[in-house]
Amino acid sequence: MSQFLGTHQNRLDAKGRVSVPASFRAALKALDGTAVLVLRPSHNHACIEAWPEPVFQTLEKPLAELPEFSDDHIDMAATLYADACRLEADRDGRIMLPSELIGHAGLADAVVFMGLGRMFQIWEPAAANAFRDAARERARVRKAALAGVAA
Repeated sequence: MSQFLGTHQNRLDAKGRVSVPASFRAALKALDGTAVLVLRPSHNHACIEAWPEPVFQTLEKPLAELPEFSDDHIDMAATLYADACRLEADRDGRIMLPSELIGHAGLADAVVFMGLGRMFQIWEPAAANAFRDAARERARVRKAALAGVAA
């Protein structure tokens, strides 16, 4: 399995450590045999984005298609890389969240891991529930569908 599926809640300890769900760790290992993540603050939501390093690296290509010194390139590069950090889960499957990212997502003692296929997000539990409910409603209203997939 190489997709991040489901929603899982875990405790955040006083040092900023949290256990990555076992199914997410398995998905990471299936990608390239390691558990290296790139964490960054979402620029769209009050959550942390967690990207497997090989998947995060695929963002380089569309970024490189922007003119090198254009405002669009500089803005997107700063958005993707300036606050990102690379880390690996310890032997117990825990990661240490940087305090800046904890603050961005408004995390306290519980966090929600929300699988989004190629990546996952880390949310404050009430915010995760509100986001998920709103996303479902937006999809319903737009009658969102994937091309080539029968409903």
